Amino acid sequence: MKKLIVSFVVMLLTGSFVFAQIGVNTDGSLPDGSAMLDVKSNIKGLLPPRMTHLEMNAIPNPADGLIVYCTDCRVDGKGVLSIFTDGNWNSLTSNCIVPLSPVTKTHVPSLTGIVWDWKGMPYATGYKWNTTNDYSSAMQMDTVTTKTETGLACNTAYTRYVWAYNACGNSLPLTVSQTTLACSMPTLTTTIASSIASTTATSGGNITADGGSVVTVRGVCWGTATSPTTANSKTTDGTGTGTFASNITGLTENTTYFVRAYATNSTGTGYGNEITFKTLTGISAITFNPNLTYGTMTDNDGNVYKTIRIGTQTWMAENLKTTKYRNGDPIDNITDNATWKALATGAYCWYNNNEATYKSVYGALYNWYAVTDSRQIAPLGWHVATDAEWTILTNGYGDYAGAYLKEKDFSHWTPPNFPNNLTANVSGFSALPGGFRNSNGYFYFLILGDSGYWWSSSDYSITNAWNRQMDYNNGYVTKYNLFKTYGFSVRCLKD
Repeated sequence: MKKLIVSFVVMLLTGSFVFAQIGVNTDGSLPDGSAMLDVKSNIKGLLPPRMTHLEMNAIPNPADGLIVYCTDCRVDGKGVLSIFTDGNWNSLTSNCIVPLSPVTKTHVPSLTGIVWDWKGMPYATGYKWNTTNDYSSAMQMDTVTTKTETGLACNTAYTRYVWAYNACGNSLPLTVSQTTLACSMPTLTTTIASSIASTTATSGGNITADGGSVVTVRGVCWGTATSPTTANSKTTDGTGTGTFASNITGLTENTTYFVRAYATNSTGTGYGNEITFKTLTGISAITFNPNLTYGTMTDNDGNVYKTIRIGTQTWMAENLKTTKYRNGDPIDNITDNATWKALATGAYCWYNNNEATYKSVYGALYNWYAVTDSRQIAPLGWHVATDAEWTILTNGYGDYAGAYLKEKDFSHWTPPNFPNNLTANVSGFSALPGGFRNSNGYFYFLILGDSGYWWSSSDYSITNAWNRQMDYNNGYVTKYNLFKTYGFSVRCLKD
């Protein structure tokens, strides 16, 4: 045996062979006639080259029939005898080789997501991805080698698993780990103040990013000094991102305030840009005629009004402010202009959509469809005055009926509130300059104290209805027919 080995080594070193056939054995037998090399033993075997999957794949230009023992090519990571045929490595036991586990690449984290990335492997026909080490429930990725995951928590470590597979089976899992970016405070803006009154206003905010952590509280904070915080006065207006509205109350009239929206998450509290506004001087109460005796009536909302007997008629001495029909159904409160313009059904609004400032004194503005709705805007025992009933009222005071019907002086009317003399509000009607909303939804005249407008329940045409108007600079009560989509004040008359 030793001589055979030495001879074999010498022939390899010299490059020449004494025999065309070589036998390696312990019994001295000649090699089989069909073999160039005949290795014979009953106690030892032939050991081919041993290498890993990667090393095997790195062999340059392997010849067909090249045999190696791949130490990690089985599905369980163990070895298998492999042969190169038809341009591929194949297992001698299963006729193919399971691909290696994918190799991790650079993952890209964000606040709430991760883009996982791995390298494609030779002989792999596809990949699977999972949040747990379970191939059977893994997500099919086909040949895609990236996976974008969203909805994660910020500043949190995540571990995921990736497999390569082909017809022979799947690789061992690649275990990948990545931490999302650190949380930050929310990003938001503050809504410009609106509906500004003497003690109230409306603002709010828009949270465009939560900083990777759920917004647990949001609202606006305010004070009379710059940069207010939640340590100052504040509202609480829900959770999460997006827009929100805030009602600011408890203000002092004729005072400048600074306001910022705020949002709080697990990292802290973020603030929006600072806005500022000044509250109005309070609106005075209605001045009734102290020399007359007034009655009362209650509307469908429970609001109580003064009433006044004028000749044969009993009128409300204040503008209607109900938000319900007689049967309890709500009247639609329309704030946006486009909807108001398109309506052919009953609706109401407050001047400038500011209930807190204008409701108690000036009442609501109604379109004509609310005035004539079959559900009745007036409470039981009352009705909206007809054109003829308005004419009876004004004829009782002649050409300058407005001088007798308008509230006296300048608490609400613009000077000179002509003619501001002994005839002012002699009737007790106490007409106010409630302004109006036109058919396009825009508001006019109340803030200036110039004019008041009242519907009758009588129509003029398909599109128009009769109304009455009083102005600050004359004593007339003018009769017009205007679009039914206008918003005017309403006075009710006792049945």
